[in-house]
Amino acid sequence: MADTKEQVSEERAGQADETAPKFIIQRVYIKDSSFEAPNTPEVFKEPYKPSIQFNMNTKTNKFDDNLYEVILTLTVEVKNEKEKVLFIAEVQQAGVFLIEGLGEEDLVQVMHITCPNVLFPYGREAIDNLATKGSFPALMLAPVNFEAAFTQAREQQAEQSKADS
Repeated sequence: MADTKEQVSEERAGQADETAPKFIIQRVYIKDSSFEAPNTPEVFKEPYKPSIQFNMNTKTNKFDDNLYEVILTLTVEVKNEKEKVLFIAEVQQAGVFLIEGLGEEDLVQVMHITCPNVLFPYGREAIDNLATKGSFPALMLAPVNFEAAFTQAREQQAEQSKADS
């Protein structure tokens, strides 16, 4: 009788695992990157007092059963006191994620909060490497609260919908 109880318990555990949500990082990679320093070498003669403009964007693509590509684009434009561009760096940090067992709303949140949280440290490092290879001081971007950014974007969409109706 004990063997039967263990068998039933194992079968139930297997069923629970099949229906449990899954989130597995398949691959993290740079999809595209660029660096431009249009005013070198003249800007190296001036003191480095940067003004930094930072933008980011997330794009998602489903390309196979339960496989999603998420692309986090980070763009940094750095200017000096005279508003002269020191450099522009852009990185499309991407990842392939296996995501199963989530409802539509939860899936959207995972792709716009969890996946960018995974990708951001890699993208931040790539931006920093581009800056230092361009002979500029290291540029460590501050962490981003993707949950707050997602919530704010949703609120703005809701306000826009109300305004349009």
